[in-house]
Amino acid sequence: MKLIIQRVSRGSVTVDGHTTGRTGKGFVILFGARHGDSEDDARRLADKTVSLRIFEDSAEKMNLSIEDVKGSILVISQFTLYADTRKGNRPSFINAAPPELAERLYNVYLEALRRALGGERVQTGIFGASMQVEIMNDGPVTIELSTD
Repeated sequence: MKLIIQRVSRGSVTVDGHTTGRTGKGFVILFGARHGDSEDDARRLADKTVSLRIFEDSAEKMNLSIEDVKGSILVISQFTLYADTRKGNRPSFINAAPPELAERLYNVYLEALRRALGGERVQTGIFGASMQVEIMNDGPVTIELSTD
């Protein structure tokens, strides 16, 4: 499993012209699953996400978590995080989990985040849909969490 976590001042996702999720101060997270990932992995990464201290405190040190700043999270499924470009110019996605497994793990990850933060603070796109994502990265700060 791979997460690209971006600290943002705002973010949103649109599907077919309709906004399906948005966040203010918080995270936009790109979520990818691979073969061999488990529900335990998803829960462990959700715990790590909530505990990640990448917001600045009064001394301008990255020392505060999403909970500390009462931020919200927008999570977007993205199988292309497991693109393999070692051969040729066209990416292979053979390492990405099949859609059924990826969606189950995505939902486990979301459930764990919602238990920790409350449902209203965790929003999403639509799994498997073509989405337009707007991200206003703050910092910029971008962190990768992974089970690799």
